Amino acid sequence: MTSAAPARILLADDHALVRSGLRMIIDAEPDLTVVAEAANGHEAVQQLADTAVDLAILDIAMPRMTGIQAAREINRDHPDVRILMLSMYDNEQYFFESLRVGASGYVLKSVADRDLLEACRATLNGRSYLYPGAVNSLIRDWLQRARHGDPLPPNVLTPREEEIVKLVAEGHSSKEIAADLVISIKTVDRHRANVLQKLGLRDRLALTRFAIRAGLIEP
Repeated sequence: MTSAAPARILLADDHALVRSGLRMIIDAEPDLTVVAEAANGHEAVQQLADTAVDLAILDIAMPRMTGIQAAREINRDHPDVRILMLSMYDNEQYFFESLRVGASGYVLKSVADRDLLEACRATLNGRSYLYPGAVNSLIRDWLQRARHGDPLPPNVLTPREEEIVKLVAEGHSSKEIAADLVISIKTVDRHRANVLQKLGLRDRLALTRFAIRAGLIEP
């Protein structure tokens, strides 16, 4: 009788040392194995085109494409892949946004050596994994919305507009953004103008502040 094959994991984090440490923790387990790594959200999405994966572990804040943005694409294009978010921040906004784009769990990096394996197994078995602080946030938010009868807020920006905001906030020029996203400079400028109008903002500094609050870049 042969044992079941280990679950295949994609590990995405822009810090090589973090990936190395997490991989050591995961690969030491007989039922789990890292089959692919990525240094940003775009690479993570690309890896799934060539590699069979059961679980994607995504860092929230990565360059080019955040873990949130990558999770949205993975959930849309690979609905069978489970998603687990990894973050330095005990942040309600990151947490709720992670759930909204399809993640099944949220693990803090500060306790990843303790919680990551439990989170992986829970997520792979179709359960959610939420650290205690996140559970409290979820209950508090649910009660507040129930009292006021408020629905969950819709997206303000489109996925493409979020990409533009992130890159602008990271200091990229319109020319650089156009080359990175393979669109024209005129299209970049039009998206940026639309975003500023939607959000009622005036300049790059205000846009950068919004990007930090929205979890698109790290403060």
